[in-house]
Amino acid sequence: METISPNIIVKDIHQTISFYKLLGFELIATVPEQGDYTWAMMKSGNVVFMFQTFESLAGELPAISRQDGGSLLFYIGIKNIRSFFKNIKDNVKIVKGLEKAFYGATEFSIIDNNNYILTFAEDE
Repeated sequence: METISPNIIVKDIHQTISFYKLLGFELIATVPEQGDYTWAMMKSGNVVFMFQTFESLAGELPAISRQDGGSLLFYIGIKNIRSFFKNIKDNVKIVKGLEKAFYGATEFSIIDNNNYILTFAEDE
């Protein structure tokens, strides 16, 4: 195995794109290329997320069920965590403040617009 790029099911793909742009992600691909997207790929550094509407997958993968956030947490390694935290803290919902974990990483957690938890961490 070499990489993982989660394809995250979202309610409103345009709101999701706006939210992740706040975090520094760049929109790199969409389907369709313009208009009302059903799928989007965003990237920040080496982190790639795909976002897709539930409706666009329902016929193709009927086994998919979706509740907000589910039991999923994304753990994202980052550099300059304190600066990043300062830049976004007033524009996102913080669920766990900036602190040093028992295993040495400095971390904080936010909730995105689809109720997924994103934990950012740096080994300082």
